[in-house]
Amino acid sequence: MAKRYVTIWFRYLVTDWMIRHRPGLRKESFVFAAPVHGRMMIAAACKNAEANGITAGIPVADAKAIDPSLHVLDNRHGLEEKLLRTLAEWSIRYTPTAAVDLPDGLTLDASGCAHLWGGEEAYVKEIVSKLGAAGFDVRAAMADTIGTAWAVARYGEGAISIVQSGDQATALLPLHPAALRPDPAVLVRLQKLGFRRIAAFANMPRAALRRRFGEDLLTRLSQALGQAEEFIQPIFINPPYQERLNCLEPIRTAAGIEIAIRRLLDTLCKRLESEGKGLRSAVLKCFRVDGKTVEAAIGTNRASHNAAHLYKLFELKIPTIEPALGIELFVLEAPKVEETEQQQEKLWATGPGLEDAAVAELLDRLAGKAGVGAIRRFLPDEHYWPERSVTPAASLKDKPADGWRLDRPRPVLLLPHPEAIEVSAPIPDYPPMLFRYRGRLHEIRKADGPERIEREWWLDGGEHRDYYTVEDEQGQRYWLFRSGHYNEDQRHQWFIHGFFA
Repeated sequence: MAKRYVTIWFRYLVTDWMIRHRPGLRKESFVFAAPVHGRMMIAAACKNAEANGITAGIPVADAKAIDPSLHVLDNRHGLEEKLLRTLAEWSIRYTPTAAVDLPDGLTLDASGCAHLWGGEEAYVKEIVSKLGAAGFDVRAAMADTIGTAWAVARYGEGAISIVQSGDQATALLPLHPAALRPDPAVLVRLQKLGFRRIAAFANMPRAALRRRFGEDLLTRLSQALGQAEEFIQPIFINPPYQERLNCLEPIRTAAGIEIAIRRLLDTLCKRLESEGKGLRSAVLKCFRVDGKTVEAAIGTNRASHNAAHLYKLFELKIPTIEPALGIELFVLEAPKVEETEQQQEKLWATGPGLEDAAVAELLDRLAGKAGVGAIRRFLPDEHYWPERSVTPAASLKDKPADGWRLDRPRPVLLLPHPEAIEVSAPIPDYPPMLFRYRGRLHEIRKADGPERIEREWWLDGGEHRDYYTVEDEQGQRYWLFRSGHYNEDQRHQWFIHGFFA
């Protein structure tokens, strides 16, 4: 597939933006100015000011002499880059790859995109008309190379230009040398030698051009003609697994969103399955007509390319997607993809356990309803100290380094930090008879212990703990401990650390 690029030139970027925010300036003549070596210089001029001969780079005093009614606004440092990045993000609905071209342009990699809008001319017209409706005066061109598209957009004729594939030289030769984006000093030398068009020197021997003007001019010429590569720096690095769905008409209903998700998942999952992969996370981006983007994300416990299962996860998110005036583009991305494991069939098996795909899918659906943080899995760790004896598992595939300890009772729920309780005990070293936890009094009917657990001195220091397994009058069981030896002067010597089933 041949490469096709679109460059967009915002002729009055910051001033058009200001008019959008202050419509009263539309008929006024105004500029942005900033101090340069102690003098106020014009950084940007609006269309009305430019019509009066006021352009960027001249002193404000000279501009005021030309137009005494000129409005001078303080220039905002970094505004151009911020605006262009916002516009580049907006243009993602037309291409997966968009780049900022400071100080006043965008570059889009439109390869394979134009047919979705009915052809290249209709594609570029759509972009220009949308930007024009937003208040920006723009010119755009499409060509095989970035250099030619850039040159024609700024120095060609008309607001929209389509350079047919392979016609870069025909489009470039009549243009001014500045269309090649040369160094300013090189441009001055070209003008002194009388080169008013690219055609005047394009066919000269390369060695002569190199001696006179340096390598940069030759590089720019070669890039524009397609004889050398030129790369752009996109605002987003597109994940390798991405699917896009453009809509002929804006989608406003939940049914339309469902159909779009199903189509995207079917296409993406077929590709993943053919490559032996499955996704662990996916993000659906919905680009709305009003320029805003709505996102919905899902995650899985195991790599999956089961489109039906993944759709059920997204189905829970559909009520949160607000289409407003309509969604014109859906983009499904899979930023985290893993290899899928083929499970070996066994003639004799007690049950697949966590290896069962149905278990992983059930956990995915529960996480979608209750939240990812509501489901946790822990593995035993090789430590005696309770807080260190378990470690969170990253996925269902994680295997324990050691088995669970079964010779001593352990609670099913261990508090991350022990909480102080009030305890009544007949003798300090005996199990407690009563304890108060969060304002509620518990009468202990049964108790087992103590089990002494010493601190791991090679990790930290501190008191040992004497643990008791107790049962209250309601039949509920708790894991309590006394920290260190009994001390009459020490308050909150007793703690609760866990709950049994």
